[in-house]
Amino acid sequence: MTILLDVADVSKLFTAGGPGAWTRLKRRLAGGPQTLPKVHAVEDVSFVINKGETVGLVGESGCGKSTLVRALTRLVDLSEGSIKLGDRELSLKAARVFARDRDRARIQMVFQDAGESINPRFTAFDAIADPLRRLRKLHGKALIERVETVATQCGLPPQLLSRFPHQLSGGQRARVGIARAIAVQPDLLVLDEPTAALDVSVQVVILQLLQRLKKDIGMSYLFVSHDLSVLRLLCDRVLVMYLGKIVESGPAATVFEKPLHPYTQALVAAVPRLHQSGAERLRLIGEPRSPIDPDPNVCRFYGRCPRGTDACKAAMPALRALGDRQVACHFA
Repeated sequence: MTILLDVADVSKLFTAGGPGAWTRLKRRLAGGPQTLPKVHAVEDVSFVINKGETVGLVGESGCGKSTLVRALTRLVDLSEGSIKLGDRELSLKAARVFARDRDRARIQMVFQDAGESINPRFTAFDAIADPLRRLRKLHGKALIERVETVATQCGLPPQLLSRFPHQLSGGQRARVGIARAIAVQPDLLVLDEPTAALDVSVQVVILQLLQRLKKDIGMSYLFVSHDLSVLRLLCDRVLVMYLGKIVESGPAATVFEKPLHPYTQALVAAVPRLHQSGAERLRLIGEPRSPIDPDPNVCRFYGRCPRGTDACKAAMPALRALGDRQVACHFA
């Protein structure tokens, strides 16, 4: 398989405490060590996405999924690591520089809430046309034809293109967001929980639309979701993330059928089923560890893991290969 996206040792750290933290810290320390605490939102993440592949990214709220996809789409700058799209290095370019780069069109994003991500002063036509004007330099008749073609592909009737976002339903706004993203014919489409804000009946229609577009256009997907059932249905491979780190990865069917990491096991056990087995479900106890300057020698899952031992406090488990999977656990 041909690698489309190669992510190597990517990290994103934020300064904790807000803009006045530095002044407050200097006053408190009064000449002591002047280092600001860091939030380790994403740390040492590596994976690849092949051409034509759909990769799922799952984890609970606060695990770093949204920060990771914003770093991949170059909406925020990296702290460390490298990102290659095909044979082009993306991480060397600042986010504001990449926004005007020709590679911007190759990687696009569909946001969680289409109503919030579309300019309320733009009609549906203008929202779809904006990236075409900026990245493809289309104008006039060619622009109109392209917008109408993409809208039709996404099931958006041409008569709705003159409407503003507040005049559209949730499903129609979702279609506008998808049409805007695919208008420039990207190689990789990043979907950050694109159906989370929609009714269940509309979610099914949008997921079917995404499957059809992938087949027709030949894009690769990075699909972020809390819904494991959706990921199992749509994805070829899945990445499980916990507190900024990938803890398990592998073929979606295999990971969900027989998860190896305790955190993945807990996620799978929480999926509602019509016929529950008699076995007791794995339940997590305690609270997640703080992402602010975490101890590099302690497993991020220690304290909630039912298998946790002193070994988990002595060494951070590395992501290691086990057959067709990778797992970060001493006991997998």
